[in-house]
Amino acid sequence: MVLLLVLMQSAGAHCARRFRGGRNPQPRRPPPPPTYRAERGDTTESFPLDFTAVEENMDNFMTQVKNLAQSLYPCSAQKLDYDMKLNFLENTSVTCNDGSPAGYYLKESRGSRRWLIFLEGGWYCFNKENCDSRYETMRRLMSSSKWTQTKTGTGILSPLPEENPHWWNANMVFIPYCSSDVWSGATAKTEQSGYAFMGSLIIQEVVKDLLNKGLDNAKVLLLAGSSAGGTGVLLNVDRVAELLEGLGYTGIHVRGLSDSGWFLDNKQYHCTDCVDAVSCAPTETIKRGIKYWGGVVPERCRQTHEGEEWNCFFGYRVFPSIKSPVFVVQWLFDEAQLTVDNIQLTGQPVQEGQWRYIQNLGIELRNTLKDVPAMFAPACLSHEVITRNYWIDVQVKGTSLPRALHCWDRSLHDNRNNKAPPKGCPVHLIDSCPWPHCNPTCPTIRDQFTGQEMNVIQFLMHMGFDVQKMAQQQGMDPSKLLGMLSSGS
Repeated sequence: MVLLLVLMQSAGAHCARRFRGGRNPQPRRPPPPPTYRAERGDTTESFPLDFTAVEENMDNFMTQVKNLAQSLYPCSAQKLDYDMKLNFLENTSVTCNDGSPAGYYLKESRGSRRWLIFLEGGWYCFNKENCDSRYETMRRLMSSSKWTQTKTGTGILSPLPEENPHWWNANMVFIPYCSSDVWSGATAKTEQSGYAFMGSLIIQEVVKDLLNKGLDNAKVLLLAGSSAGGTGVLLNVDRVAELLEGLGYTGIHVRGLSDSGWFLDNKQYHCTDCVDAVSCAPTETIKRGIKYWGGVVPERCRQTHEGEEWNCFFGYRVFPSIKSPVFVVQWLFDEAQLTVDNIQLTGQPVQEGQWRYIQNLGIELRNTLKDVPAMFAPACLSHEVITRNYWIDVQVKGTSLPRALHCWDRSLHDNRNNKAPPKGCPVHLIDSCPWPHCNPTCPTIRDQFTGQEMNVIQFLMHMGFDVQKMAQQQGMDPSKLLGMLSSGS
């Protein structure tokens, strides 16, 4: 029986790759073998049919076998459709900024009892003037009028096992960001504001709609998001859990995955006039925005910061109040954070004061993340990762992000069953090296003017890093320091 399942799964993955290749011509990694070896462990684990053995889905076993057999039968005769399809909300009173209907993209995976709901990112606006400007230049983020009918999932939303080894067979949901409110708003369009801000309500209505499409039978719902969507996860994961519990679906385990949404409310390197979301200090934009949007924050956090609810938009302040399990993914040198802190990484080499500011940012982020039980924090200069096709390549201490998420799944399952956590399966991963891109698995850096790739040493020199001076301070030969930088030591 095990051999039959491995052969069927292998055939299914082969079929997926064969028909996917014409759509996406970039080279793909070879498919994973029938067994999976932990990156830093010595144990071998067999692939369960839909990677949900940790959720005890044996009661669904024969349904999955039947569905897989049915999907393999026409494989040679027709192209398999792996795109997510657009659905508009049944509750038409919940809208995008401009009053157009809100909605979501869905790819069902019959037989799987795991659901992944992804919140898109895309900054925000916080008054009539910069919302008007956003509407003119980025209408897709405020209106559904030109949304496409289908969307192709990438990274953790990909249906390909080689790109998404542990979640490829989940039911995938992508909620486009069209509320400009960090997924917090709950107010209809008014004459004064000119726009509706319903991000929090959109999430609630999507969950309700999905209950009629199989979510009612789910065992796990992972609410994920990147950038503003990552912050949206922190603000909404408990609300989703409470909604399902209130509707009687107590068997659905709600979890969060926050990518690049753990912002700090620190002082800018240089203070500037508060014109838009990019130029303003983070605290100032949120203070203005939460009033303009009618923003909703988690109740326990609201009680802690009554009168200063803006605090709840910053990860380290809201996290202690969150009851649901949350996995945090955060670059230690986040480009969006540096942008709002007025650190410019283009043009002339970075000045010494800027360089110290960047290094201190990494230290501050490490400090705020140290008590987060499940997290993945590489020392890279980047922004967003879980929907990038290179998300499987980045490692912290020899463990990839998909592997860390799989370990997290297992640890949550083992905790429920009073089992000891699996050995060689870490869930708290943070780089200790002190510079941007000192981790050799970081994404490629490109010069923003020439488009050419830069290695770590070229990048650090571009940023004004003085190798001779640093080597002297460390009491070592400059060539040895260069070697250490190149290897990520």
